[in-house]
Amino acid sequence: MNIGLIGYGKMGKAIEEIALKRGHSISFATNSSGIIIGNSISNCDVVIEFSNPNSVVNNIKDCFSKGIPVVVGTTGWNNHLEEITKQCINTNQALFHASNFSIGVNMFFAVNQKLAELMNGNLDYAIKIEETHHTEKLDAPSGTAITLANGIVNRVKQKTGWNLKGHTNKEDIEIISHRIDDIPGTHVIKYESEIDTIQLSHIAKNRKGFALGSVLAAEWLQDKKGVFTMSDLLNI
Repeated sequence: MNIGLIGYGKMGKAIEEIALKRGHSISFATNSSGIIIGNSISNCDVVIEFSNPNSVVNNIKDCFSKGIPVVVGTTGWNNHLEEITKQCINTNQALFHASNFSIGVNMFFAVNQKLAELMNGNLDYAIKIEETHHTEKLDAPSGTAITLANGIVNRVKQKTGWNLKGHTNKEDIEIISHRIDDIPGTHVIKYESEIDTIQLSHIAKNRKGFALGSVLAAEWLQDKKGVFTMSDLLNI
């Protein structure tokens, strides 16, 4: 499979390494400075997009215009998701998007949802999410933290939304974001009462889990049309 990479920073290079090990080739790679590998996107079987929130939507539309399936790992563009979903379906294209491609994190999402169901209606516990990432991550809170928060909001009737620390009310889930050098990604969910604390956490040790998941998504997306997520890939 010929893979194009939009975004050739640390994440893009990690994807390249795993893709080559799995027998694929990198036919095109670009970053904000221009083309790094190859000279054309047209011969790609699929594009994996890890760029930034300001350019991701245009990159997706460019892939659609060329009929190339696209796997998107960039976060911070949820306000455009409905528009992009409609365009993908109306033009018979293929889009795979995820706030986090790690298989472990997606299992974490499922556990988070189950705990939220069990805690629904229990007013004794305050709910908080804390996330820590490297300083190169531009959006805050992380897409993973937003997915975790939405998983709780959809199952805990006393919560209607989420917000960053300092902007919350009792109906919001408080999210605290930290940016520290060389932290791939840590997420902690806390249910805290006067009596005890229930805590779930996921700690990424490196970028390999994210990179592998995105390559698996690219493989899985071949010959499909529509909009898909990790729930489809993992059958969760």
